[in-house]
Amino acid sequence: MKLPLFPESASTFAPDVDHLLFYLVGVSVFFTVLIFVSIVYFAVRYRRRSDNELPKPIHASLALEIAWSVIPFGLTIVMFGWGANIFFRESRPPKNAMQVYVVAKQWMWKLQHMEGQREINELHIPVGRPVKLVMTSEDAIHSFFVPAFRTKQDVVPGRYSTTWFTATKPGKYHLFCAEYCGTKHSGMTGWIYAMEPQDYQAWLSGGRAFGSLAENGEKLFQDLACGNCHKADGSGRCPSLVGLFGRSVQLADGRFVSADEAYLRESILRPDAKIVAGYQPLMPTFQGQVSEEGVLELIEYIKSLAPPAAVAGTTPAEINVNPDRVTSSPSNP
Repeated sequence: MKLPLFPESASTFAPDVDHLLFYLVGVSVFFTVLIFVSIVYFAVRYRRRSDNELPKPIHASLALEIAWSVIPFGLTIVMFGWGANIFFRESRPPKNAMQVYVVAKQWMWKLQHMEGQREINELHIPVGRPVKLVMTSEDAIHSFFVPAFRTKQDVVPGRYSTTWFTATKPGKYHLFCAEYCGTKHSGMTGWIYAMEPQDYQAWLSGGRAFGSLAENGEKLFQDLACGNCHKADGSGRCPSLVGLFGRSVQLADGRFVSADEAYLRESILRPDAKIVAGYQPLMPTFQGQVSEEGVLELIEYIKSLAPPAAVAGTTPAEINVNPDRVTSSPSNP
């Protein structure tokens, strides 16, 4: 029976994480053995041989004091720098990454591709392409853990967390929840299917699509009558959402915030949390009326709204007036 010491290495991060682990284990083993052997040696070599024997005074060695201070410091600095380098690379998805939304729920993983394909406890991805996961939870704290990719990210209710990876080998890999989330926590598992790009495209085109996230978001936007207040030309009671995503938004208290996914989500569910400058807090909350999947669809629709083309004779500041004042209170759908 084959019992591998480590899970299969199947992502670009896996070798780096393994090498750091080997370094940490090597340093730990070396000093554990060194300290243990030294204790035994000194206990025997300098034991008290009679009741009348008195120890001789020993003058400390400055070189020895410096050595056992500088060497451990240098080793720990290497640990910190190496680990920080991996952490920062894992926390910054590339801009060309394929995006997938993940909603955790007791006790399952619900995943949706931008093209509209939905999966439960399974995720199909292409090999060699960065994949960015935008995740949230409907209830408790969960943790998205793929041992073969050496990646783990907590999924927290009420906020978005992201992780990314690039699969290097086609195969079927375990997905676990690594945060205790209730009585059936151990059953919250799934599979990641890493496929060759042509096989992934065949799966994508052959799977059942429910419309893209942006298309579903547009329909939900219309069903909720959000367009009655969020008019594209900025003439409505609430800010225009055109060109909003990624912009800097000025609030009524003078602060500026970035209109990212977290801001849009908060504006949909808690519109009174951040009031946009120049607008009244008129927008009702959609907490409990729109599911997490619906919120994600609305966000993708808002992200798809391209900014208006520049008009001759107008300045960038004039063009950006209405789009920049979007969301928050009367701002989100």
